Amino acid sequence: MKDSDLSSYRERHRPQSEFTSRSDYLEHELQIMAPRRWRPNLPFRDYRFEIEDWVPAMAATIGKIVMVAAVVAAFAGPLGLSNDFVIENVRFEMLIAAILFVVLFSGFLNPTANLAGTHGPLIPLIPLIVASGGHPMALGLMVGVLGFALGMSKGGSLLAKLTSDGVCGGLLLYLGFIGVSSQIQKLFAWANGFDMGYIAFVVVLSTIVMYAYLEHIRMRWLAIPLGSVLAAVIAFALGAPFEFSTEPGIPNLNPAYWWGESSGWQLGLPELHHFVAVAPFAVLAVAMWSPDFLGHRVFQQLNYPPRTDKVLMNIDDTMCVAAARQAVGTALGGGNLASSWGTYMVPAAIAKRPIPAGAVLTGLLCVVAAILGYPMDLAVWPPVLSVALLVGVYLPLLEAGMQMTREGKTSQSAAIVVFSSALVNPVFGWSLTVLLDNLGLIGDKERGQSLSHMHRWVIPSIVFILLCAVMLGVGMFPGIPAMFESFRVDH
Repeated sequence: MKDSDLSSYRERHRPQSEFTSRSDYLEHELQIMAPRRWRPNLPFRDYRFEIEDWVPAMAATIGKIVMVAAVVAAFAGPLGLSNDFVIENVRFEMLIAAILFVVLFSGFLNPTANLAGTHGPLIPLIPLIVASGGHPMALGLMVGVLGFALGMSKGGSLLAKLTSDGVCGGLLLYLGFIGVSSQIQKLFAWANGFDMGYIAFVVVLSTIVMYAYLEHIRMRWLAIPLGSVLAAVIAFALGAPFEFSTEPGIPNLNPAYWWGESSGWQLGLPELHHFVAVAPFAVLAVAMWSPDFLGHRVFQQLNYPPRTDKVLMNIDDTMCVAAARQAVGTALGGGNLASSWGTYMVPAAIAKRPIPAGAVLTGLLCVVAAILGYPMDLAVWPPVLSVALLVGVYLPLLEAGMQMTREGKTSQSAAIVVFSSALVNPVFGWSLTVLLDNLGLIGDKERGQSLSHMHRWVIPSIVFILLCAVMLGVGMFPGIPAMFESFRVDH
């Protein structure tokens, strides 16, 4: 592409008064943009700010606080860390995401790379990761390395090719169901803790009605902000205890503090057996990126007008940015698990806005929220946290899983994923079912025949054997003791 074409946005921009509707103006903006890949992109020269950009920015900021809090809290619970630790680490993560990656990469250097968000589907597995002897730093670094390798080698498309709709759908159904069940149980445990269990019932019932109505009017992208506000208002009105305690300030920015043996995570630096324990989960985490990233791009395609291919998210670039954000954030002391930022992309696509302008606003709001501190208290309040996870992660996972398993061929693979995941864990379920599905023993037999020998059984067999060897070594198989005593997992 010539430089004259890249600079044509400013020349081709027309004021809104020349269009018959706001929608036509926004569609024209998408069609004339020509993002510069890995080169500086400047406001007003390459894109403009519009009022609609505040919609994904606000949704993304709320979603970010809630999602990172959920990830860090999922680690903190089994490790015996306090709620104050969770809030402080989330504030730290917000600054890392906003300053180092959201604004720099998606806002200026590569506007076709979606923001690096949080890996929601992996949240239900975090207690299992900790119980398996996992270390947050080991997991984060391994996810970053594997993700960057896949992004550079364009392996995202390969993983998508190897994993059928039935396998993906079954995995999403399993994770969605255990996630929904877990959050409802946690919400009732919280409410019963002060003898007001009916608050949890009213909050969940109201959330169901709200979510159904948003589905009806096709405004599901409002589910996280609206659900969070609704849960907070109902819980507070019914007398649930709450108070703001986090004062404005800047969190501890010293990595040595976060990875100290008596401070921060109180774990010290990871050793070899920690990396072995998290290896299967890191592979699964990166394997789940591809359908997630593809889904976000497809969502753009469904909502953007024709002739907007230049502004669609680049999957491999997004994977590289997410991997870099994961490795850097983890090394600095953060507990987030990165992925494509769905709570940003979905409302941005519906609002017909490109990535960069909203990314800059998102970064600004994240910095403000982290420094103020008070939004963190509200975000980690159990009714807000649980409802945001329900409507922003687990219900969409269930819906997507059901949509991908509507046909009989895909439902066979989905059933095996759920069955084998319940037997051991989703890592085992995914790897086993990919092998069986690609061999043509279950699911769509014609699909297996269309694959090469390498893709049909060589790669799936190697992945399955390696993962089973690791899981057997650390004692993840029920009833079978760990092969290596130094890696033994105490369940």
